[in-house]
Amino acid sequence: MPNMLNCRHFEQNHCRSCQWLTKTYDRQLIDKSADLTRLVSPFMLQNGKTEVLSPVVSPINAFRNKAKMVVSGSVERPILGILSDPNDPQSAVDLTDCPLYPPTFQTLFPILKHFIGRAGLVPYNVAKKRGELKYILLSESRHNQSIMLRFVLKSELKRPLVERELPMLLAQLPQNSVVSLNIQPYHSAVLEGEREIFLTARQTLEEHFNGIPLFIRPQGFFQTNPVVAEQLYATAQKWVETLPIHTLWDLFCGVGGFGLHCAKALQAKHPNIALTGIEISAAAIACASQSAARLGLSQVKFASLDSAQFALNQTDKPDLVIVNPPRRGIGNHLATYLNQLGAPFLLYSSCNAQTMADDFAYLHHYVLKKIQLFDMFPHTAHYEVLTLLERTENVTDC
Repeated sequence: MPNMLNCRHFEQNHCRSCQWLTKTYDRQLIDKSADLTRLVSPFMLQNGKTEVLSPVVSPINAFRNKAKMVVSGSVERPILGILSDPNDPQSAVDLTDCPLYPPTFQTLFPILKHFIGRAGLVPYNVAKKRGELKYILLSESRHNQSIMLRFVLKSELKRPLVERELPMLLAQLPQNSVVSLNIQPYHSAVLEGEREIFLTARQTLEEHFNGIPLFIRPQGFFQTNPVVAEQLYATAQKWVETLPIHTLWDLFCGVGGFGLHCAKALQAKHPNIALTGIEISAAAIACASQSAARLGLSQVKFASLDSAQFALNQTDKPDLVIVNPPRRGIGNHLATYLNQLGAPFLLYSSCNAQTMADDFAYLHHYVLKKIQLFDMFPHTAHYEVLTLLERTENVTDC
């Protein structure tokens, strides 16, 4: 595997999103592993009793399944990429050749630029506060190569023209693709608005990891590196499949990736395995429910609720709690509650090892049994980590 990625945008100082491109990929993994060890070493068992697995590596290029492109330039010559100075349209950088995107995106970008012109989607000018098209948001399914294409517009003004040109665009997109307009009317750096207008009958993008169908809707979170994400879910599945688990909670469940993988693995031994998934996003919960129905999991309940509020109001104790929180972590209140609740096992996945370590400080009734780094974000300091914690024996709660 190549050990370094060459990017002309980085070399010319036009895009610095990949801050670690000056490091070899081997060096990146060493530095990330050292950072993780530093953060979790206070919680590791002595004599090697905490199993530390080797990092799961990523391809160094073409690993992303999504693109978030600022649209600038003119309607005749749109530029898809970034503004290095958000208030200066002249600072636009075309990133359609970004080496992180899959090859299929290189084919799609010229099609989208042509469509912008035909539909009269004037790029939004931040300095002048004029124009319509702010962003193009693109996601791809590895399962069937279909895409989700979202045009973020200031208003519905151009909707009739978009719909007029839509058949020609759909003819050039993969089958089962999803196209929508997102309306973001405010002059602010907010990426998308609350209103989504679907232009296709299909509203979800279907992905498959390890034989588990997962569905993606606009404004729902989904991992950006499918090669590593698939291994992350498979590892969680492997870690729990032999444990004595009959009931599980999946907090901050998103589209249900962790909970569904674990429930499916446990179902062979426990046909009535009960899964409760909690996520604030109603769109994500709809997707998770769709996956559960496809898998034929009957003892499954997904609900659109705040994960912390849900947990803090429960009295029943599950056998396993899965948490996959946003970067802020689960916080001291939820960590303290879970520590007292006393589920036999906790599966904690994090994209911010610092806040995870902060949460571990409140989980003193648990010991760290397994830990593994997943390099979800090559060429940056960020990474994903999966941990398995087990309740210590003979603990008396206060």
